[in-house]
Amino acid sequence: MMSKFNYTTLAIAVASIGAIGSAHAAGLDRSGQDVTAFLQDGTYGEVVYTYIDADISGKDTSGNSISDIAEAYDFARFGVKADINDTFSVGVLYDEPWGAAVQYGGSNNFVSQGADTTVNALTGGLAPNVATAQAGLSQAQAGIAQLQAAIAQTAAAGGDITALQAQLASTVTTARSLGSALNVASTAEAQQGEGTNVEIRTQNATLLLGAKLGEKKNFQIYGGPQMQRLTGEVHLRGTAYGPMTGYDANIGADMGYGWVAGVAYHKPEIALKAALTYRSEIDHERSIAEVVPATTYAGSQNFKVTLPESWNLDFQTGINPTTLLTAKVRYVPWSDFDIRPPQYGNVTALGNNNVPLPIVGYDKDQWSAEVGLGKKVSDKLAVSGSVGYDSGAGNPVSTLGPIKGYYSLGLGAKYNVTPEWSVSVGGKYLKFGDATAQLPNGVKVGEFDDNDGFIAGVKLAYQQK
Repeated sequence: MMSKFNYTTLAIAVASIGAIGSAHAAGLDRSGQDVTAFLQDGTYGEVVYTYIDADISGKDTSGNSISDIAEAYDFARFGVKADINDTFSVGVLYDEPWGAAVQYGGSNNFVSQGADTTVNALTGGLAPNVATAQAGLSQAQAGIAQLQAAIAQTAAAGGDITALQAQLASTVTTARSLGSALNVASTAEAQQGEGTNVEIRTQNATLLLGAKLGEKKNFQIYGGPQMQRLTGEVHLRGTAYGPMTGYDANIGADMGYGWVAGVAYHKPEIALKAALTYRSEIDHERSIAEVVPATTYAGSQNFKVTLPESWNLDFQTGINPTTLLTAKVRYVPWSDFDIRPPQYGNVTALGNNNVPLPIVGYDKDQWSAEVGLGKKVSDKLAVSGSVGYDSGAGNPVSTLGPIKGYYSLGLGAKYNVTPEWSVSVGGKYLKFGDATAQLPNGVKVGEFDDNDGFIAGVKLAYQQK
């Protein structure tokens, strides 16, 4: 006869894993959008704090060292859930699902090095400094005036102006290139020593209503609305970005809305619980302020970005009366996602057959998985361990997050202070995959190898059956 598992006490063994997030996953994934707080029995509440510190270093294509670009990052999440009766439940969840925090420093192609270095790089060495570029621009402008006059005279005399027109077009292109380089160089001089920086934050609130079905209430369906706040800013510095060096963008705070739906199955006799949750994509539409030194543009335009949908599968089952097996699988279609500031697209289109480029985009979708074991040590103490994998979202990758997935190892513990109150702590080590950084036009600009990081988390939880 099958032994009866004590679901309430056995579940303690897995709760500590929930104190750890999934920061620096593929794309902009941060929290993993956990909904397990809503699936707990009885009245339940939790507050979780997560801290991340990663070391992402490498070299640019000139061989210059790039020191750790990943800024320390922290976020909080909380969830509360209550049963209305033995059928219906209601809950509220808060997390910070998407984000980025990158800061380049040192002396490399992602840090502004001043006017002369910038002009030299943007002209391919044809103008090694600002003075040479200014002289070349003056000569090109004079040449344009002379060619225009020659074309007018030749045309009036009935002559062939084809060769003169070709020469004029070439001279105009040279003048525009030098003018753009000088505009960028002027800004680079003022920004000397500044490194590329990106900061993206989201806050997400979800309202869920669940209904248990079946004779034993083993099945549950749940769903509800979610709202999301987005802010962000991007600052591109250094010669790696070519004519977009010195570019700035600031996304005004915007609120977007979506929905969540899921289905779960419970079998408390063996501590079995499985849940599949879907979150819809969320559209954000807001003004974005952009500064493009190459064209001297500085203004605001309407901007739209769609943050992706996701699927989460959560599973647990008892192996014996004191040990719980857990598994998580997550899918996010990052290949459908990009960020396209309008003026950035207009300028990059000039060198891309009039096709606007995104500032961030990904080639592949994200698959991540984690398997863990929880062990009940005593009525008050439980410990857990986990191993995980994240596929990343393709390689080469954006300079604003140059990693290719990771492997992880996590440990955690939970202590019951009282029958209702508990404290969990957890840590996770991440070994990142080596990545090649490239610009949206496909130009390789850096290599990031042998990087890692860690996550630490603490959770305070209350549960009353």
